[in-house]
Amino acid sequence: MCALYGWLDYGKKLPHRLLKKLTQALANAAEERGTDAAGISYVKNGHVTIYKRPKPAHKIKFNIPENTVAVMGHTRLATQGDKENNYNNHPFYGKTDKSFAFAHNGVLYNDTALSKSYNLPKTKIETDSYVAVQLIEKYGKLDFDSLKSMAEDVMGNFVFTILDENNTLYFIKGNNPLYLVYFERFGLYVYASTKSIMDKTLKAVGLHTEKYTIIQTCEGDIISINANGEIDSSFFTPENYLFFNTKRTRYSFDWYDWKDESDYCGYTDEEELILDMCNCYGIDEDDVLLLLDYGYTAMEIEDMFMDTDLLRSAIQEVKRNSFYNDFV
Repeated sequence: MCALYGWLDYGKKLPHRLLKKLTQALANAAEERGTDAAGISYVKNGHVTIYKRPKPAHKIKFNIPENTVAVMGHTRLATQGDKENNYNNHPFYGKTDKSFAFAHNGVLYNDTALSKSYNLPKTKIETDSYVAVQLIEKYGKLDFDSLKSMAEDVMGNFVFTILDENNTLYFIKGNNPLYLVYFERFGLYVYASTKSIMDKTLKAVGLHTEKYTIIQTCEGDIISINANGEIDSSFFTPENYLFFNTKRTRYSFDWYDWKDESDYCGYTDEEELILDMCNCYGIDEDDVLLLLDYGYTAMEIEDMFMDTDLLRSAIQEVKRNSFYNDFV
């Protein structure tokens, strides 16, 4: 479990000090999903810059240059690859027809198989996530076609974010959570893995009183937001769609108004299956519902069924969280 967060400011109406504060507040709030490492990426003088350290976000001082257009961030709960080797931490650097930074929330299961089948270069980076960067590099371009191919090649649970050298943000939405909002008044997009992270952040910087629009995303979406705030979209076929006879009609797209004739986002069938499995593992159904409400995916919870210590730790973390204590 990790967290993604960041923003894109095309409106240029907010002072630098507030955007700097927003970056740190997002990173600190995102610690609820990972404290092993944290990092951000931004574009400086046309070059993708990555700053990351193997420590909790609140122990890192994130500075961004004046006139930064976008920030892409990540907090990590290490699952594969020693965090002390900083090259294992996110974001990762990639290069095709343009340079980019890449971050991932989730776990990929076929990274070794993909490395062999595509004969990908050997690397010192040990994380499963990095295979996605290598696939994009192998395709040779950073565009919707290459992102679609990558998303359909990998197996596992994910949301991927990418920031390229032109300050375009990409979101590739698998079955992990993503919470994206738009402040029309300021020309500002802000995103985080969960609503909990977003709520804490906006309150910390004083934006919680401002009106914003939630941009709904579904599994299979590929979204780009360029430096002028213009949104474009494409899609990929998720792995799980192979198991459901679901017609997915693409969008009539107009800024942040998403439409899908099937009116279908996510798979409640997966959540129901996880709830059915509770008794087999001696786990309280209410605890699983709590994790689902908190932002864990069904696949993440299923993985934790095999590690009861990790499951108990996650449940305790959620119950300690003051935001959720208000509602539980």
